[in-house]
Amino acid sequence: MNAGSSAKRVPRSAELRVGGLVRLSTCDWPGELVATVFCQGCPWACGYCHNPHLIPPNTEAAIAWPEVMSFLDSRRGLLDGVVFSGGEPTLQAALPEAMRAVRALGFRIGLHSAGPYPERLAAVLPLVDWVGFDIKAAFAGYTRITGVAGSGGKARESLRHLLASGVAYEIRTTVHSALFGAPDLADLAADLAAFGISDHKIQPFRAAGCQNPALATAAGQVG
Repeated sequence: MNAGSSAKRVPRSAELRVGGLVRLSTCDWPGELVATVFCQGCPWACGYCHNPHLIPPNTEAAIAWPEVMSFLDSRRGLLDGVVFSGGEPTLQAALPEAMRAVRALGFRIGLHSAGPYPERLAAVLPLVDWVGFDIKAAFAGYTRITGVAGSGGKARESLRHLLASGVAYEIRTTVHSALFGAPDLADLAADLAAFGISDHKIQPFRAAGCQNPALATAAGQVG
């Protein structure tokens, strides 16, 4: 059965709202050849965000979900998996069903998440093969990065769910020199060590797409 025609029978209100689609990526899931689905909407507003157009949750979809499914149907046997990125994928109630539909096509499932919705993350982890988990800062310092009070507690709880699940993961942090100094990195390392995490990827800030002029023109990375 054609995946596109099958997906069109899903009520539109239940469809994943897609803000973008990268049809071939070698960097969104280490070691895997994937397509990346960028989900619309994020509850946090990190100043260095390079995808700020994905923050508003109700923006009209850039590409309809049935079109995404039709494309993926045409790539069976050619791609290893599909990564759901964002934005924050777990914001959308349609994510679990979208993951099931993609897995039914034979793809492995990757997820990029910062963990703002711990219970929603826990609910989709059984559907996922790998998670790229974004840690914003030491948990006590989240608010200055995300702009949302209590976000550090949400991230901590989500990290607990991820580690308990046994799903493969990568922990990474975007570092900007205006927001991070050596003491901040030390506090972050201590928080992660308390979870038994020592393998932690530091991602340099990317100015492309950043709508904060001060951050966009700053050096960006802690030396």
